[in-house]
Amino acid sequence: MPDDDFLSNKLDERRSQDALRRLRLPEGKVDFCSNDYLGVVRNGLLAGPAGEAAGEAHGSGGSRLLAGNYPLIEETERAIAFFHSAPSGLIYNSGYDANVGLMSCVPRRGDVILYDALSHASIRDGIRLSFAKAFGFAHNDCRDLGRRLAAAESGGTIFVVTESVFSMDGDTAPLKEIAEVCERHGAHLIVDEAHATGVVGVAGGGMMQQLGLQDRCFARVHTFGKALGCHGAIVLSSETLREYLINFSRSFIYTTALPPSSVRAIATAYRLMPGLQAERLRLHRLIDRFRAAGVGFERLESLTPIQAVIVPGNAAVKRVAASLQEAGLDVRPILYPTVPRGSERLRIVLHSFNTEEEVDRLIALLR
Repeated sequence: MPDDDFLSNKLDERRSQDALRRLRLPEGKVDFCSNDYLGVVRNGLLAGPAGEAAGEAHGSGGSRLLAGNYPLIEETERAIAFFHSAPSGLIYNSGYDANVGLMSCVPRRGDVILYDALSHASIRDGIRLSFAKAFGFAHNDCRDLGRRLAAAESGGTIFVVTESVFSMDGDTAPLKEIAEVCERHGAHLIVDEAHATGVVGVAGGGMMQQLGLQDRCFARVHTFGKALGCHGAIVLSSETLREYLINFSRSFIYTTALPPSSVRAIATAYRLMPGLQAERLRLHRLIDRFRAAGVGFERLESLTPIQAVIVPGNAAVKRVAASLQEAGLDVRPILYPTVPRGSERLRIVLHSFNTEEEVDRLIALLR
């Protein structure tokens, strides 16, 4: 794993002040600290229907540093970390919370963040909350990244942030080359795997794992709200970074923890994921079918379920989307300023449950 001594120094400062935060499990004491005002959680009043774990709570009672920590969530963190070949993991309530919590607290004043120009809004928002200097590099351009890393080599820690699969274009980052550039310049690589989780790799472990790069990454973010069909996210990292996030990540510290019912769904999704290889293969066959067909518009190159069809102009792309909606196909337009002017698009997402006939009908209408 990359060096993380700079985190240990800050944690030692907390220890010297007797202010180090630690997660604790409930010990059967009388509850005088949770926010379960009416006993809804304690009495299992929102327990699910038959077939779910008996008495599974829909609330956790508080933040994980107070009453909201429990065995299932820690067991699930360990299981997910093992699945992704990571030393440890920390669950957040959403991918947005994970990116904001990670990027806002780890880079500090005097540090430098270099981020892909098409990075997700949650990454950008987290960067804005940090005190580090931040600069974008041209999308998926390792040469530009290398130039900016050479210029940034002075003083503090350098972080490079990218996504494995980009949510609007559907393209993939050259992660092997990026990891090599980071290592040459002593930079810490952070990768958001939101749209690769469950889809990329034999068992759905994501792109870093598929490429065997997991040990060359400072942190990975996997979210559960896409292919896994539930909610939440995890930051995979060293044990030191996990402890650091527990102590300094505001979106973790100051929010009510996910309830056991949600964490049970996450754990179940991870148990199911390796067995969904037939679905992954079918999905990729449909992607190949769509990519091989001609349509009446420019398309961005993508080997993923996200297929972007460029229809310049907000009015124009809305008209095309409306025509597809009228034909019974739920395709949504992506408008400026979400994407740059002139690159407005249909963001088409393919699924393993789509039929070949449905894909062919979409192609025919686009023509």
